[in-house]
Amino acid sequence: MNTEKRREILMKRLREANQPLTGTKLARELGVSRQIIVGDISILRAEGTQIFATPRGYIMPQEAGGKSIKATIVCRHDAAAMEKELQAVVDNGGSVLDVIVEHPVYGAIRGDLFVESRRDVKRFLTKMQKCQANPLLVVTGGIHMHTIRVPDEEALAAIRTDLKRLGILVDESCE
Repeated sequence: MNTEKRREILMKRLREANQPLTGTKLARELGVSRQIIVGDISILRAEGTQIFATPRGYIMPQEAGGKSIKATIVCRHDAAAMEKELQAVVDNGGSVLDVIVEHPVYGAIRGDLFVESRRDVKRFLTKMQKCQANPLLVVTGGIHMHTIRVPDEEALAAIRTDLKRLGILVDESCE
């Protein structure tokens, strides 16, 4: 199979997937190495295709059925409160799409998360612990932002209320 055909199949698999696909799984399906898949993904991204690398694999954004709202929330906490923060979002029907920190030299640093359930929260935290990785919030003393997707304003308000109750939500009117 030639490169162009492989990339077409790769995009089709990502578009049709209802969950992230690992580079290893895609490589096995397409009969190439994981490094070839990583290279193909890089080229497709450079050409403008939206493909996100999440802790669970590659994913292409899907248009949500019906209307959804994207919002940015500003949070401050230590690494120990990550689980409570993420659960407050998913328990109220939201999805945590990413985390963003503002570095004084590099500017905005963003990591894709796509955490949509308590199961995703557990997977994410387990991977962080297994890899002995520091969360991005350590770069900024705990201050960071998340892009979240919610089904409606009511869910967004519930998330803000819970995060405020936990002492995690930064009151943007005071900053």
